Amino acid sequence: MKVLAIDTSNYPLGIALIDNQQVIGEYITNINKNHSIRVMPAIENLCRECEVKPADLEKIVVAEGPGSYTGVRIGVTIAKTLAWTLQIPLVGVSSIEVLAASAARYFPGNVAPLFDARRGQVYTGLYRFQNGALEKVKKDQLVLAKDWAEQLKEMSEPVLFVGNDVPIHKEVLVSIMGDQARFAHYTEHNPRPGELAHLGVNREPVDVHSFVPNYIRLAEAEAKWLEGKKENDAK
Repeated sequence: MKVLAIDTSNYPLGIALIDNQQVIGEYITNINKNHSIRVMPAIENLCRECEVKPADLEKIVVAEGPGSYTGVRIGVTIAKTLAWTLQIPLVGVSSIEVLAASAARYFPGNVAPLFDARRGQVYTGLYRFQNGALEKVKKDQLVLAKDWAEQLKEMSEPVLFVGNDVPIHKEVLVSIMGDQARFAHYTEHNPRPGELAHLGVNREPVDVHSFVPNYIRLAEAEAKWLEGKKENDAK
């Protein structure tokens, strides 16, 4: 099965093509450039290099968030458009899970991927690679980094932190967890689009029309609008 994976949910841009049990193409960048003008050329170039035509694709897998609100929307919109146009299945996978999969195979314990969510908060979850598969230990969530570190400290075992935003919160994590906090090598901090494709290849497809990003929380502007509306309705 030929699968196209798309991840624009955070700073890195990732595109991959897999064919059954083989990654035939993978494209990753981690630079400050607009995903909206780069993702389609990246998909077209990768397909061309791999000699894969749109009609050859059998499934689209997309990182559904959380992450950058704009970035998540870009990836999900493109994935839905391609799936609807080509009339092929669409699958969404947690962006946090994708990042976990990029490091969990090589660590004999729990892995905590994280994305910075500002104001001392992180998008995170806890995963473990066991019995040949990635397992979720704690659900994906939005939490203060210090509260997350306290939770993990209580587990009394080492935890591997992975993600490009780890340095932002490293001081807090170490101050609370000490030697329990382990940190992935910087070469493991980018989520692998090949892992995204692998995670989604055998999952049940979603309904293309009703599928929406998983932000975990509302965008700040939307939250303020709803708060203002609630106050006005109460008057």
